[in-house]
Amino acid sequence: MSTGSNAGRVFRTLGRASARVRWRHLLGAALAVVALLLAAAIGWVAAAVVVALLVVASLAVDSVEIVQAYERRPYTVLGRYDGTLGPGINFVLPLVTETHVFDTRTQMIEVPTQEAITQDNSPVRASAVVYLRVVDAEKTFLEVEAYRQAVAYLAQTSLRAVIGDMELDDTLSRREEMNDRIHDQLGDTVAEWGVDVEAVEVKAVMPSDGVVTAMERQTAAERHRRAMILEAQGARQAAIERAVGDKQAAVLRSEGRKRASVLEAQGDATATVLRARAAEAMGERAIIERGFEAIERVGRGAATTYVVPQELTALVGRYGRHLTGGGSGGGLDSLGVDLAYLDFEDVVETPADADEVEIEID
Repeated sequence: MSTGSNAGRVFRTLGRASARVRWRHLLGAALAVVALLLAAAIGWVAAAVVVALLVVASLAVDSVEIVQAYERRPYTVLGRYDGTLGPGINFVLPLVTETHVFDTRTQMIEVPTQEAITQDNSPVRASAVVYLRVVDAEKTFLEVEAYRQAVAYLAQTSLRAVIGDMELDDTLSRREEMNDRIHDQLGDTVAEWGVDVEAVEVKAVMPSDGVVTAMERQTAAERHRRAMILEAQGARQAAIERAVGDKQAAVLRSEGRKRASVLEAQGDATATVLRARAAEAMGERAIIERGFEAIERVGRGAATTYVVPQELTALVGRYGRHLTGGGSGGGLDSLGVDLAYLDFEDVVETPADADEVEIEID
């Protein structure tokens, strides 16, 4: 039973292989035509020799597989997977070996624009690009058919699912998170196919026209609100600055008035003191002059002992100290009284607590 099944499988494989048009089939048909022509021209024996040589040459060519450095080629022999050809020259069984080429370089798959609904029921259109690379040609050959289309369809589904789990604002601002989520969903599935997803980039997320219009109105309103806030803050700051300026100006004016009043009061006080001192000096001068006149009248008399008032003696003492440089002049200094003509050698003062002074004149 198993032998019959194997034989049937081989015949089915040969049938499918015969249904495919390959270059070796065309070469066989060309050799048959050439053999008929040679047989008609030079005879069947010579034609058979030439055909045999051509068949051997075609088999030799068909047994050589040249693989590029960036390629891997899984191959089957009579429909059975038999290995993977690496870069360089490889020899396989002719006629019964079939190879499949896989490019191991990074490939780009563009995900077409998808329409989806966000979590907050906003319709959007999104597109993306997937970068992938075949890392295991055997798995890619055995596990999936047309791996590029499979990855593209899976990326479309993942893109719609990720958008459905996010709100509109997040789809527009959190692009990196979308890329990572789509990459994780693709990576777990395509790894079983021998394919590695290197990166996923969401190219664009565009809301519908109605949503775009609403967003533009919202943006304009937000900018108007910020402008009004800035204008109010500017007016408030200007009012504060004006108030501070007015306060400082009032303080300076008050300080100026205060200083002016102080200076005016000081001037009045100084003038009053000076007037008082001048009056005092004038009074002392008058007393001295009267005293001198009295002394002069007394001097004309015949007495030898006289009584002089204490105030006159104190004034004469002050002038005497001024004349001898013993101290600073009193109030009479500024009056310019010249007492150099007086002779005070005969003046005899009484004790300090006496009210009168006796002066003897020879």
